[in-house]
Amino acid sequence: MDIDQGLAQRVRETLLELADFADIHERKMFGALMTLVNGHMTCGISGAKPGSKIRAVTDAGETEEFSHGLVLRVGANRYEEALADPHCHAMDMAGRTMTGFVYVAPSGLEEDADLRRWLELSLSFVLAQPPK
Repeated sequence: MDIDQGLAQRVRETLLELADFADIHERKMFGALMTLVNGHMTCGISGAKPGSKIRAVTDAGETEEFSHGLVLRVGANRYEEALADPHCHAMDMAGRTMTGFVYVAPSGLEEDADLRRWLELSLSFVLAQPPK
C-alpha cells in the first residue's frame, strides 16, 4: 500500500486532540489504512492500490479509483450534508454505493482546519454509537 504518511500523521494527531478519551487504533483494510474509534470504522487513507474495490462516485455517476484521499464515515443522517461539499464524493464498494460513507479528495484536506472539520463530522456519528 502506498499510504500518504503525512496525511496519516495529521489524522492521528487530530483524532487524539478531538477524542483522546476514546479507544483509537488503525488497521489495514480494503486497500486503505483505516482508523477505528471505539471499534467503529471512522476514516481511512487510501493506499492507491490499483484494482481496489473501493471507488469514488463522480458527479456524472461514474466510478473511479481514488488515491490519497480520505474515506470518511459520516452516517446516513449527515451523508447529504457531506456530499454538498465540492471535494466530497459518494463511495462505491464493489458496485454498491455505501450510504453513510464518503470520499474526500486531497484538495479538500490541504488545510488542518479542513481535516479537523471532516473528522469532527465523522466523530459526531461514531461517538454516538455504543462501543464495540
